[in-house]
Amino acid sequence: MQMFSYHFMVHAFMAILLITPLFGLLGTMIVNNKMAFFSDALGHSAITGIALGVVLGISNTMVSMVLFGMIFALLLNWIKYRGKAGAETIISVFASCGLALGLAVLSMGGDFAKYNSLLIGDILSITHKEINGLAVAFVLTLLFWIFCFNPLHFISINPSLASSKGIRVKLYDNIFVMLLAVIVMLSIRWVGLLIINALLILPAAAARNVARNMRSYHAFSIIISVFCGVLGLIISYYTDIATGPMIVLLASGIFFLTLFKR
Repeated sequence: MQMFSYHFMVHAFMAILLITPLFGLLGTMIVNNKMAFFSDALGHSAITGIALGVVLGISNTMVSMVLFGMIFALLLNWIKYRGKAGAETIISVFASCGLALGLAVLSMGGDFAKYNSLLIGDILSITHKEINGLAVAFVLTLLFWIFCFNPLHFISINPSLASSKGIRVKLYDNIFVMLLAVIVMLSIRWVGLLIINALLILPAAAARNVARNMRSYHAFSIIISVFCGVLGLIISYYTDIATGPMIVLLASGIFFLTLFKR
């Protein structure tokens, strides 16, 4: 295809093949655990991470994003485990305040314009070095899934029973949210802050509509995520529509089709 004669399109295609399967996998656990509010708050925290990096003089904003994202994820988990009524409200308020603080810091001096691309992402700007970083994250996530999926799934079904069987519920949950934070922060520059949560939720939600067991649930989620990612990239190339929003529109369409097929 003509689009692959450009290096930036080849890089974007490789990134899609690495990012979308990760979203498909992680999204299943997010949907199972009803963590949509959690992952959305985590995505919003990226702005705060960048702002802290600017304040602390960290030249590589990705470092500050990842570190803050992991700390923020653990903080959100701590709030969740406090068992207070309205934990979702508290987390949403906390995330909104964090986002507002980040926007306030970055807008000082009128410099926020250079961060506008974070809102919708730019997959075409990804470099070969950044693809290597995604590849490492991809391998680590697969290893984590292979060795930790059964305990995580048990926890998502019945955390009290899992704890009684000797499974360290909080430890596994904390590891999962930190991994989720790393993947979100690594991807947000190319996916976009405004839509990254949709890309995590929609493929898994659509797969859940048609899956008959856990194996097919994961398979459908990955297939839908990769399909929407690749097709969205191709359509965006020929229509000049941003890739991230196009992927979300495709995933939304599949979700509604599977919803009506139930």
